[in-house]
Amino acid sequence: MTPIKSIAELEDIYGKANPRSLTKVVTHMTPLYRDWIEASRFVVVSTVGPEGTDGSPRGDDGSVVTIADDKTVLMPDWFGNNRVDTLRNVVCDERVSLMFMVPNSTSVVRVNGTGIVTASEDVLMRFEKKGKLPRSVLAITITEMYFQCAKALMRSKLWNDERGEMKLPTAGAFLKEREAMFDAESYDADYPEYAKSRMW
Repeated sequence: MTPIKSIAELEDIYGKANPRSLTKVVTHMTPLYRDWIEASRFVVVSTVGPEGTDGSPRGDDGSVVTIADDKTVLMPDWFGNNRVDTLRNVVCDERVSLMFMVPNSTSVVRVNGTGIVTASEDVLMRFEKKGKLPRSVLAITITEMYFQCAKALMRSKLWNDERGEMKLPTAGAFLKEREAMFDAESYDADYPEYAKSRMW
């Protein structure tokens, strides 16, 4: 396959951007974007660092981020597997992109900006939950935000898939693929209970 190697060649194929795709961009949190972000409990965080790129899902039982002001959102880093790929990247390269989703909405809200990782006690205390604190918080400064065209979610029927239940590989199956003697069935059966006490 032949790669496209210049912006000019790419623009020859696609032509000019729809003007509204450019004028819809805002550089700070507007009242309507605030409402939308506060309704979102799920976001994909994209970062880049010396070892490559990373895309990480983040979710919470309420708003997945806290709006600090019209230019800043705060995302607590709750307990996970301690790979900290996203945080490693941000420490090395401040660029961050966020993609917020809300079930049953075909809109996706995108935020591009810069981030810092902080473990300052006053910031951590804002997120106390069930007597627990996150170990760090990702603070993102907004440089641009806009809603994404709905076509991708419409095409995929993400929220109203008509295919019914699909038999997909489980987390245990993925682990067993790497470790032949791994007990995938027990892992999958026990994980929901194991995770309950480690959500926050």
